[in-house]
Amino acid sequence: MRNQGTFLLCVDRRQLGVPATSLAAILVADVVGYSRLAGADEDRTLARLRALRSDLIDPTIAVHNGRVFKRTGDGILIEFRSVVDAVRCAIEVQNGLVDRNAGLPPERRIEFRVGIHLGDVVEEAEGDLMGDGVNIAARLEGIAKPGAICLSEDAYRQVKGRLGSRSRSDPTQEHRRANPGLFA
Repeated sequence: MRNQGTFLLCVDRRQLGVPATSLAAILVADVVGYSRLAGADEDRTLARLRALRSDLIDPTIAVHNGRVFKRTGDGILIEFRSVVDAVRCAIEVQNGLVDRNAGLPPERRIEFRVGIHLGDVVEEAEGDLMGDGVNIAARLEGIAKPGAICLSEDAYRQVKGRLGSRSRSDPTQEHRRANPGLFA
């Protein structure tokens, strides 16, 4: 009996048409009541939203190493390598919005709902992301209260104990005390 040897076939996943998945922290944010705001004064609403993006949102995303992969008019989808960076970015933006909305009547305030999830994503050729990571973050955004951040259990587990709180208990407690209602 002759030994035929071992045959190993290596195939690149792209040859099989299998998309590459990666783990990412996804932040989805959307303006609360955008249609109402735009219906009341579209020009002013658009001008304020553009100013918020250039003065607060985009610089904060850059500081926390985020990458915008989709804008949806009044919404934004952002990829982060770290859930901690995603949550810090969300807190900073939400706090900045509170400051910018101070003194405005409730019907003129621009507020965001934010959802954050850590999950698998698939990157399309043009840089767009798809998959459970994006879908779950979008669903969390939809259930967040205005001005709040809703984290998935997976995201929370990664953030717990890592937001700079000196307490060994719930790390978001410090942020909750300073910002009632911030976390859903």
